[in-house]
Amino acid sequence: MKNIIICADDFAVNQSASLGIIHLARLGRISATSAMVLSPRWPQDAALLQPLRGQIDVGLHLDWTSDFAITAGHGVSLGAAMRHAVLGGLDPVQARRVVARQLDLFEAHWHAAPDYVDGHQHVQQFAGIRQALVDELTQRYGRQAPKPYLRISRAPAGLADLKSRVIAWMGANALENIAVHAGFVRARGLFGVYNFGVDPARYATLMRRWLARGPEGAILMCHPAQAAEPGDEIGLARAQEFAYLASPAFAAALAAAQVQVARGGACLSALTG
Repeated sequence: MKNIIICADDFAVNQSASLGIIHLARLGRISATSAMVLSPRWPQDAALLQPLRGQIDVGLHLDWTSDFAITAGHGVSLGAAMRHAVLGGLDPVQARRVVARQLDLFEAHWHAAPDYVDGHQHVQQFAGIRQALVDELTQRYGRQAPKPYLRISRAPAGLADLKSRVIAWMGANALENIAVHAGFVRARGLFGVYNFGVDPARYATLMRRWLARGPEGAILMCHPAQAAEPGDEIGLARAQEFAYLASPAFAAALAAAQVQVARGGACLSALTG
């Protein structure tokens, strides 16, 4: 059996996503979820997660590009965030202040440090953000054992397509280098990237390929929700993902690929020990 971290992104983005993620965690179909702490739902939805404490990893989904981030005053569109990164990045003092605020919000309602940190639309590895993130994590948790692990948004060999290559190009190697120097454990790649097309048969086919080729200690990213909520650009895809991940077909795919759904701390420590 190989250990794969199956992570549901966007916890607290809306009610359907939070309830769907909790249901999948209870089924044992996911082993991690990333919280959008700028969402007004985060305080109440964090309470719903409490019965799962110690059963799944709960991480910070660092956010610069959602409507929540825009409302908070620091957010920009994904295109603008990418342009800032390419042109040299955000002001490091301002970026660290934003990172610190989101970690404060996470701790205030989860009452613990995050098990890991990743980013909404992969902003954790953008220039100007990645160094601020690792600096703040080092100050807060540098003497903690274990420290939060980091998602490196880079597809494993054999699973890269154009979209995943662009994501990695935005700073995967640079974030990994910074994290290594600071002594933070990193997941062994990210897969589950696709265009959010609504085609259940295609998603099932992609999943079988991902599970077969994904390496030990990598993260399989998903975005499930019990239903498509109004105004959610990927709502239909979320509902499609939830239906598949909760189904016997997904359980069969895990068994066929000899994949064990694993928490990051345990499997990554074994790989680096």
